Amino acid sequence: MSNINAIGLHENSANQLAEKLNELLANYQIFYMNARGYHWNVKGPNFFELHTKFEEIYTDLLAKVDEVAERILTLGHQPLHAYSDYAKVSRIQEATNVHDGAECVRGLVQGYQALLELQREINSMAADADDEGTASQMSDYIREQEKTVWMLSAYLG
Repeated sequence: MSNINAIGLHENSANQLAEKLNELLANYQIFYMNARGYHWNVKGPNFFELHTKFEEIYTDLLAKVDEVAERILTLGHQPLHAYSDYAKVSRIQEATNVHDGAECVRGLVQGYQALLELQREINSMAADADDEGTASQMSDYIREQEKTVWMLSAYLG
């Protein structure tokens, strides 16, 4: 019996990566709902600008939710799929009753910072496991989100 999975990774490494990716998936799901809530509930003089930006952000987050879940499956594991599970493991907390545009943007910055920290952890684990697929995915996300954090921070002044 081999300890190598279908894509050529050691089972132990794949298990650890899948567990960490499930944590990332939980964070993406909570963050997605936060961004969706910001989109629905933002008020104020920058409504039109922020409403459009928040839609762009939550659309991207939803795509990443699917990509992360599919990577977990590729590693031979099952993605979490219950919000109760997401709430238990997510570093990102639900945002409720947020209407102020600047507060919404600050929530986005904080959410991205949590994602970046977790993705860097996964990237390092993936590199150690010779898992180029996961490492590449995390590198792409990190590059995109660092720029987004810069832009949102510039918006806040």
